[in-house]
Amino acid sequence: MITIKEISTKKEMKQFVKFPFSLYKNNKYWVPPIIKDEVDSFDKNKNPVFEHANARFFIALKNNVIVGRIVAIINTYEIEQQNIKKMRFGWFDVIDDIEVTKALLEKVKEIGRENNLEYIEGPVGFNNLDKTGVLVDGFDHIGTMITWYNHPYYSKHLEQLGFIKEKEYLENKFLFKNVDAKKYKRISNLIQKRYELKPLNFTSTKMIMPYVDEMFELFSKSYSKLSTFVPISDAQIQHFKKKYISFINPEYIKFVVNKENKLVAFAIVMPSFSEALQKANGKLFPFGLFHLLNARKNSKDVTFYLIGVDPEYQNKGVTAIIFDQYTDTFTPKGIENCIRTPELADNTAIHQIWRDFNPTTHKIRRTYKQDL
Repeated sequence: MITIKEISTKKEMKQFVKFPFSLYKNNKYWVPPIIKDEVDSFDKNKNPVFEHANARFFIALKNNVIVGRIVAIINTYEIEQQNIKKMRFGWFDVIDDIEVTKALLEKVKEIGRENNLEYIEGPVGFNNLDKTGVLVDGFDHIGTMITWYNHPYYSKHLEQLGFIKEKEYLENKFLFKNVDAKKYKRISNLIQKRYELKPLNFTSTKMIMPYVDEMFELFSKSYSKLSTFVPISDAQIQHFKKKYISFINPEYIKFVVNKENKLVAFAIVMPSFSEALQKANGKLFPFGLFHLLNARKNSKDVTFYLIGVDPEYQNKGVTAIIFDQYTDTFTPKGIENCIRTPELADNTAIHQIWRDFNPTTHKIRRTYKQDL
């Protein structure tokens, strides 16, 4: 018999977060989160995302053992301001038992109907900065700290239960050596002169902080036309600054400004923390922090986390300035692989940015939808 239990205590939340550790034990492609960080991200008193979102957490029990988990999410801004009547679900993990999947999803659908919502979609997080999608191809590639990994049967369960594909995301990678440094130096110089632009490079987190709010304004401006877009609140921006910016190597953040010193393009790249997180196995102490700091400094793989260009400057070659700066930064560090975060398959503008680098699609993920 399957029992669905709503959880709320800190002890239960820790069990919720730790369930995938048993589900993916000895899986060399799954990247575990830091347990404390994940628990804190679900704390309404610590994560400002809950200003515009409600979440309920459920586990599935069979013979008193956890066999599945799910988060039912209502983004109030999305519903009230954008008039998108969506019931979200995320942090979805189950054993290979379709009845467990069905029971968890029925609970989420029940909440959606109670709130007069029109459809359910997932797996998705609270907003654009969260993880998204169930992996449908590329199970033999290591995950990243900003994506979910899952077993191949997840999508099969969803499809058997009548869910249909809603959005598809591609994850691509390319060799850093595919970036023609001389070519991008030449184009960068040309674009800088033509549009009176200049790059900003940083050697400390303190130098970056004054630009972060403006960066998120540009993020919203450049991503607002995407079908998945949900605005990021000021409180969430401050939370992001405090939690993440200080941990990113400042040399890996690049900005481009115009003659008025207004930000027109940005990129955030992170060293790959995947192997370091696997070694940490959910804990910062006693050795997890060492592994993460070592990766921050020495990883030969990097992940392109965010890149944005003001619509006024799109299709003007501004990204050449960014890639020129990265070649200057990455070459002496011996960077080998550049990994991109999930990008909508129909986002042709973003795919155009990378076409010169001979990228290969190594993972495909999807969100699934069902009318309520």
